[in-house]
Amino acid sequence: MLEQKNPTKITVLGAGAWGTAVAIALAARHDVLLWGRNAAQMAETEAARENVHYLPGHPLPASLRVSADFEAALAHVTEADAHDAPLLILACPVAGLRPLLGQLKGRNIPNAVWLCKGFEAGTGLLPHQVAAEVLGNDVPVAALSGPSFAQEVARALPCALSVASASDALRERVVAAAHGNNMRVYSCDDMVGVEVGGAVKNVMAIATGASDGLGLGLNARAALITRGLAEITRLGVHLGAAAPTFMGLTGMGDLILTCTGDLSRNRRVGLALAQGKQLDTIVAELGHVAEGVPCAKSVRELARRLGVDMPITEAVAAVLFDGVPATEMAQRLLARDPRDELA
Repeated sequence: MLEQKNPTKITVLGAGAWGTAVAIALAARHDVLLWGRNAAQMAETEAARENVHYLPGHPLPASLRVSADFEAALAHVTEADAHDAPLLILACPVAGLRPLLGQLKGRNIPNAVWLCKGFEAGTGLLPHQVAAEVLGNDVPVAALSGPSFAQEVARALPCALSVASASDALRERVVAAAHGNNMRVYSCDDMVGVEVGGAVKNVMAIATGASDGLGLGLNARAALITRGLAEITRLGVHLGAAAPTFMGLTGMGDLILTCTGDLSRNRRVGLALAQGKQLDTIVAELGHVAEGVPCAKSVRELARRLGVDMPITEAVAAVLFDGVPATEMAQRLLARDPRDELA
């Protein structure tokens, strides 16, 4: 483990459930500022000392500052001394990544570490590709990902994450800052693999939730998770990822958690689809972003364009966007011709 000699100055941009949970966890040892764009929500969070809307029941540490002042949030890290080893963490959904990066362009930021998982709608780009388009290659960037529910991280329960970056120095900085207490952080240079695993596992969680909601049994759940991992790996390797990455935290680990954990929003989408609920109703009832919904559309389009066989993704997208009942989704998957398991 790298030794963190001095507290790190950290700004977390995005005060949703996951951004708040990460800020809570890091504030135990570091100088953390949590920014949210909604001034009324941030005032409420400051008054209650908890994120009442997105992460209720989890008090903020006394040291954690909250603000709706974007300039102050940036100044916290851009004006930090070198020994403060500042980190700028982006805790927005994938849909908000490009606009947020646009606000940061030309601002002399020290780095950018995002927590989002998915492909950008319309372009089919992964987060690091979006960042390259907006920021160029001068700012070191990283993805922090892995099997982690916000509620458990905020409670300081054990978890393990992976930080992926082409920058050795930034990976070391993130590990030094975040690794400790009940959080373990591993280092990886395969950004494509880490981001593909984190994105597509959400689609597989919708499929698994639908299967469980239809009462198809534990055997079916195990089959979906296993074949889902094969599907994720197939796409990732085609995009240039290393196959072993998908046996790690951001592949198999995140897939198992999201497909089986009751806190999973994407699993809850699948359960609701099995009940025959419409997508707009499901999303409204969740009250949070379920990244697997837009991701299913993006991945289906990408897989078709690349000629990558992704039958589970095709089935999920058909239910979400084409009006196909969840029962028919299951029938389509079961009716597929046999194939070599490792093909």
